[in-house]
Amino acid sequence: MTSPLAIDGGTPVRTEPFPSWPVFGQREEDLLLEVLRSGNWGELTGTMVAELSRQFAAFQGAGYGVCVPNGTLALEVALEALGVGHGDEIITTAYTFIATAGAAFTVGARPIFVDIDPETNMIDPSRIEAAITPRTKAIVPVHIGGHPADLDGVLDVARRHGLPVLEDACQAWGAAWKGTPVGAIGDLGCFSFQASKNINAGEGGIVVTNNRDHYERVWSLHNVGRIPDGGWYQHEILGRNLRMAEWNAAILIAQLERLPAMMATRQRNAERLIDGLAEVPGLNPTKVDERVTSHAWHLFQIRHDPASFGGRDRDSFIAALIAEGIPCSAGYVPLTRQNAIQTTLRERFGADALVNLAEVPHADRAGDRTIWIHQHLLLGDDAAIDDIVAACVKIQRAWAD
Repeated sequence: MTSPLAIDGGTPVRTEPFPSWPVFGQREEDLLLEVLRSGNWGELTGTMVAELSRQFAAFQGAGYGVCVPNGTLALEVALEALGVGHGDEIITTAYTFIATAGAAFTVGARPIFVDIDPETNMIDPSRIEAAITPRTKAIVPVHIGGHPADLDGVLDVARRHGLPVLEDACQAWGAAWKGTPVGAIGDLGCFSFQASKNINAGEGGIVVTNNRDHYERVWSLHNVGRIPDGGWYQHEILGRNLRMAEWNAAILIAQLERLPAMMATRQRNAERLIDGLAEVPGLNPTKVDERVTSHAWHLFQIRHDPASFGGRDRDSFIAALIAEGIPCSAGYVPLTRQNAIQTTLRERFGADALVNLAEVPHADRAGDRTIWIHQHLLLGDDAAIDDIVAACVKIQRAWAD
């Protein structure tokens, strides 16, 4: 006989808190004070943004980086740099954050959604070719949770059709595909430094690339149309002020220094969690592609099978797991189900734009059955990870009886 579940009045498996987030210390404080005392608080006069751009680009194997206020703006300016505009189309995954599609709408383009690989929750490259039309201007794979998308498959389709690839790497700091850091494997890559991210400054973003022309275009767009080495009032294109503040860059330099050690901890704990959950019927971690040589582990994703839990659905399991002291969430609702996406498509592109939205069964299933364990839990000790497993075992045994 199993002990009563906490949701039914029993004692929770875990009462200790998981590691808090964000992680910071003297290094962040020292760099912030350096900015304060310098009196140079903006990118145009300070040194922190330039240093972060250099360091992070190098960390991701890119020759160039341009820092911007957030990841959404990084996606927007990258699309603009690729020439994506009014009436164009971009192809992306249905299982992603709304900013991926929102950036396309902002530049006047239409997002075309394709289904995912049910084993990884990443875009399925085999679905991309059928979605290409004469209006397609870019392919935007998303490295959900820090797991690189199948870049071999994406790039194969893109190159055959002469299309650029924009990597939405907003959750993939330090991730690598076949030994090469993501972000600059495609033509451009975007990262986010928002508060929940594995390195963060509250907000922030960066665009990276190995293409000098793309870099200069992004730099100009983010700096009101100026050009590198041009005059102060020399504006060659219409750009915007998308510059990052020195404060954010200072924090991020310190956060980047912490990242390698944190990545090692997350990797070790993710492996421990995978091993532990192998003994729990009905809970299946999404597969890590063997070509992924470094996983950022922003999210640990698990598929829930109601049949192993007495028919109880994913949301019931999440409520029970939270009651046992294990924070978790349901994750994305597929964009094809989102009212904001449906309304915008209808208003801008007509009712016909909604015709294919239902053709993403694997994304729909992920939206109904995926559970997210967030990155800060993976910074815990062995006991913390074992408690996650113990809570899952406890619920499964109680409900399978």
